[in-house]
Amino acid sequence: MFTVITCMLGGMLLGFLLRRHRLSGVQHVITALIWLLLFLLGVEVGGNRRIVEGLATLGLEAAVLTVAGLAGSCLTAWALWAWLYRRRKAV
Repeated sequence: MFTVITCMLGGMLLGFLLRRHRLSGVQHVITALIWLLLFLLGVEVGGNRRIVEGLATLGLEAAVLTVAGLAGSCLTAWALWAWLYRRRKAV
């Protein structure tokens, strides 16, 4: 944990020191690193026998959580829109 915090603080310090310099191409490096991290995560998950054996159950749970989260977000957005529209109409 200390290593993670140290890396984060080091990055913040480096960003603070280099804030006046224009660093072109950083977006491409970040994108490549994210793709690499996702690939390595896939390798790690694929190598874990317990996860691979329980993938059907995990997939079902993930689908249920996704649908529930989407439905809750849509319902809340609709309720907020209706409340704001009704409020605007009354003014």
